[in-house]
Amino acid sequence: MGHPRKSRKKYDTPSHPWNADRIKAENKLTVKYGLKTKKEIWKAETMVKRYRRDARQLLGMSSEHNPAERNQLLSHLMRLGFLGQEAKLEDVLNLTTEDVLRRRLQTMVHQKGLANTAKESRIMVVHGHIALNGKKIDAPSYLVKHGEEDLIGFYEGSVMEKYHKDQVSKADSK
Repeated sequence: MGHPRKSRKKYDTPSHPWNADRIKAENKLTVKYGLKTKKEIWKAETMVKRYRRDARQLLGMSSEHNPAERNQLLSHLMRLGFLGQEAKLEDVLNLTTEDVLRRRLQTMVHQKGLANTAKESRIMVVHGHIALNGKKIDAPSYLVKHGEEDLIGFYEGSVMEKYHKDQVSKADSK
């Protein structure tokens, strides 16, 4: 057992550190999603691995608790927005790292058009310009749950909010 104040590592490092194909793929993801370090990719990969492992175990066993555990896993993944409402347990095996990276607050801010680039969206989140349902969130890795996508906006009184409104009004007047 570890110390309660020291959380455990939430990711697995690659088994072979100098695999050129893996490094190229990670670099593409880093640029596409505006990530700071490869550790963020490894966290997403580990999350997907754990969900897939749980799904394989549930598909392989049969017990009295199995239906309840299946429903718990599926409802958890649907709540996070990784799966749709009509998903089956087999769909969990098709999850990818990009599915997790798409649900991050940083990515959602960029997709909503509040930032021009993924890197800019990260900076806006870290500097406290982004809010979710009026509450400031300064963690770019926050996983946006299903249904919260429309609640993302600028923090009230943020300088970026005023700047964004000015830019939109200039674009509309042209």
